[in-house]
Amino acid sequence: MEQEDEKYNPFKRMKKENEIEQLEPHPFSKIKKTVAVISGKGGVGKSMVTSLLAVQLMNQGMKVGILDADVTGPSIAKTFGKNNHRALGDETSILPAETERGLALIGANNLLDDPSAPIIWRGSLISNLVTTLYTTTIFGELDVLLIDMPPGTGDVPLTVFQSLPIDAAVVVSSPQDLVSEVVKKSITMASAMDIKTLGVVMNMAYVKCPDCGKKIRLFGEGNYEERAEKMGSTLLSELPLDPELTSLVDSGLLEEYKGDYLIETVNEIKKL
Repeated sequence: MEQEDEKYNPFKRMKKENEIEQLEPHPFSKIKKTVAVISGKGGVGKSMVTSLLAVQLMNQGMKVGILDADVTGPSIAKTFGKNNHRALGDETSILPAETERGLALIGANNLLDDPSAPIIWRGSLISNLVTTLYTTTIFGELDVLLIDMPPGTGDVPLTVFQSLPIDAAVVVSSPQDLVSEVVKKSITMASAMDIKTLGVVMNMAYVKCPDCGKKIRLFGEGNYEERAEKMGSTLLSELPLDPELTSLVDSGLLEEYKGDYLIETVNEIKKL
């Protein structure tokens, strides 16, 4: 029976067979908590959730940084990119880009002269870049470092979970059965690798009628708490489709958002 468990628990087996010493951040970085934002599925809004969490944590007086680990599809730099934030560095260390409000940003697009240039690398090189960004970036003192993960359960999530001191993960989904089935894979992976998951943020949960304020469930009136439980987790927050958020992201001005979406998730992060 034990052999069967090992066979069907590949992440746990990999962790046992390939123990990797956890990496330390740059000596000039003092990071209190590190939270990964994950999902098995692409296009569900991980970067939006990561960005909103950063803004709301800052709104509560916390010092925050974001590491964009989605190397081939980075979007954090654009989200806060009103002034085309660039990181600076040399052979030994990197100073992250910093927004007007002091949000520290580091990712592939903060390093490129042309943000539209593709990064055409194999998985091992991408994973190495993520760990290098973590160990060489001088974040200074942070209350929370958020890691915007790429979709799936491949090289980068495995490397981050094995190598970085992750305190917890926030899972992002959207209310479709197919998405839930794929997102569950990330929750299972995190559990198998002893990563605590705070719960699920259900993105695109509803649209608010501009006239009457009623919540319109575009994907049906299903029970989202029950959906999260079927994925092996609990529901933290619901995030609607909101034209204001889209406009702020497209303008690189998400830092100006003053609403309270995801406040339940923010409160859980603060408890860590």
